[in-house]
Amino acid sequence: MTETATSGAAPTAAASKSQQAYEAVKARIVDGTYSPGYRLVLAKIAEDLGVSVVPVREAIRRLEAEGLVTFERNVGATVSGIDPTEYLYTMQTLSIVEGAATALSAPLIGAADVARARAVNEEMRDCLQHFDPVRFTALNRDFHSVLFEHCPNPHILDLVHRGWNRLASLRSSTFRFVPGRAHESVDEHEALLQLIEAGADADTIEKAARRHRSATLDAYLAQSNAGSLSAH
Repeated sequence: MTETATSGAAPTAAASKSQQAYEAVKARIVDGTYSPGYRLVLAKIAEDLGVSVVPVREAIRRLEAEGLVTFERNVGATVSGIDPTEYLYTMQTLSIVEGAATALSAPLIGAADVARARAVNEEMRDCLQHFDPVRFTALNRDFHSVLFEHCPNPHILDLVHRGWNRLASLRSSTFRFVPGRAHESVDEHEALLQLIEAGADADTIEKAARRHRSATLDAYLAQSNAGSLSAH
């Protein structure tokens, strides 16, 4: 009886270690500790996490399936690069669906919601003093969630969540590449809140939300193009 219980517990423990390794490695990829092109040495990661190589290998396979890790011949596992085309398409789509979701949510956003969004935006403003792009990006999502979470159209809301999740899988902290854009973003957030408080029409709010998202994309593209030109 004891033997059966022990054999039953082993896979659970192994699965737990695999999940632990997965979460740890993914977190380091997302926060930039493991940057694009970083070589993932299984033995070193296992040593850092205090586990064997087996759960780390399973974790790396999961991350490969998610597109966060790439296997290269004679190199091994490395952190995947950010696909600029995928980022472009994701941001273009998100600007459309999030703009619509925000406009549809606006009549349902109450004073308490506005206060919550404004409090998050103030945290973002404070974050500008000692800029942390990962924290700023997380707060940015929290802010926008308040503005689109009341969207009565579940299909549009689903597309918005898909867009944000896709950005997360791309490890897209745009503000890491264009930190100057963060200051403008905070000011645009306040302008959006003022439009909602004033009861602006849906078209005005949607256009403002779309311009806000597109401006971030434009800043990123301008920085990327400048980098490409200087490289040549």
